[in-house]
Amino acid sequence: MAPAQELPPETEAVQLGDAAQKSRVTVVGRGNWGSVAPKLIASNTLRLPSFHDEVRMWVFEEILPSGEKLTDVINSTNENVKYLPGIKLGNNVVADPDLENAVKDANMLVFVTPHQFVEGICKRLVGKVKEGVEAISLIKGMEVKMEGPCMISSLISEQLGINCCVLMGANIANEIAVEKFSEATVGYRENREIAEKWVKLFSTPYFMVSPVQDVEGVELCGTLKNVVAIAAGFVDGLEMGNNTKAAIMRIGLREMKAFSKLLFPSVKDTTFFESCGVADLITTCLGGRNRKVAEAFAKNGGKRSFDELEAEMLQGQKLQGVSTARELYEVLSHRGWLELFPLFATVHEISSGRLLPSAIVEYNR
Repeated sequence: MAPAQELPPETEAVQLGDAAQKSRVTVVGRGNWGSVAPKLIASNTLRLPSFHDEVRMWVFEEILPSGEKLTDVINSTNENVKYLPGIKLGNNVVADPDLENAVKDANMLVFVTPHQFVEGICKRLVGKVKEGVEAISLIKGMEVKMEGPCMISSLISEQLGINCCVLMGANIANEIAVEKFSEATVGYRENREIAEKWVKLFSTPYFMVSPVQDVEGVELCGTLKNVVAIAAGFVDGLEMGNNTKAAIMRIGLREMKAFSKLLFPSVKDTTFFESCGVADLITTCLGGRNRKVAEAFAKNGGKRSFDELEAEMLQGQKLQGVSTARELYEVLSHRGWLELFPLFATVHEISSGRLLPSAIVEYNR
């Protein structure tokens, strides 16, 4: 056998330099969408030379009924058996229960957790992420603080001192997991190059992603449509029919647009015609967990709480619509806007037990 040839020092240096310039990706999340995201990404990091093959996935550790740790099962079976059973994530996906370890080498962070956990996660990551890291949020929701509403992308940016884009769209996770065609929208602020990098990372033949320079518009569409989906679920639970549901969706879209532009005048009208806008609203009001649980709530006459139904129906997944409706109500009340957004206000008042589900069509339109 001939001895292995040593690489010239300059060639070796170039290879090391190329490796150093490759982007490492970590996904922060482990739920339904939090498992589909690494599946999409992992298929691209293997074929794109600008990314390291391995995709880290931070998983909040759980003990399964079998007594095994969720991370151990994901790493041994290449499957999130609790939140996305039957779907292989990719052999290059590695689950890690240690948040700091999962992110320490990453220069691209993908956040996909329930929105109520984001602030706590970011506090743990302060000073732990690499300088110049880029982030993207797939999270639909907002935080309400004393000074007013805070979008999740802004919360991540402010807490960690990093740029954060968003990805939203008509994205029911189980359908994307089995590679049914769908679309999504990446919202970015100024850097089109970074947006295009995220587009490349997520795009597949069955998942088409487009960039839009409107972070707030894209993110608010993804956030507010869950509130409208709760209203659609009430309509379904009361068997009010398709005409009523279509009317609720139209009114909901109108309120989504009006609220977004009141809060951020820079929001573009055209954003509402992207996948993150009307398409996401339609799919969420036809399917999705918010509509499903709201339907059960209405069928029970509002006598069983959303918390109880969520625990029974979603196997550990979290609703976003009910908490977003509450936070939205706080913003509307504080700013004196309740009368401008009767559908949004009514959804919260029904969800909190102040009104019966039938009130969804009884408010002053």
